[in-house]
Amino acid sequence: MTSYAQDPGAPDPSFLSFWRERHLCTLTTPRPDGTPHVVPVGVTYDPEARLARVITNRTSAKVRHVLEAGEGGAAVAVCQVAGRRWATLEGRAHVRTEPERVAEAVRRYAERYERTPAPNPRRVVIEISLTGAMGHF
Repeated sequence: MTSYAQDPGAPDPSFLSFWRERHLCTLTTPRPDGTPHVVPVGVTYDPEARLARVITNRTSAKVRHVLEAGEGGAAVAVCQVAGRRWATLEGRAHVRTEPERVAEAVRRYAERYERTPAPNPRRVVIEISLTGAMGHF
């Protein structure tokens, strides 16, 4: 196994391969008091765009935390673990409501997790502009 930092826009093939496997992930967002809020999510990773995406309901706590961080976005991390292997992506999160962005996130989710989520008119996407990546895989 290898453990090291990655360029989130140009990861090595084993890092990218691990992110293409079907794994449940976690998203960590900051609460207004600075404490971490960690929840299970599905995540898709798009190194070409330097984005990670999480689809969710617009009324969720994770969306509220990102919005409360203001225009600059929230500093967040997504992580996945499988046995001794793990990988983390870090960056600034923003909530996107544009139908084309939500549709792209749903398409990528369906591809990675091999199931299309049920329609949800309250769905939004948390887009994470990636600034760092690391792992042990």
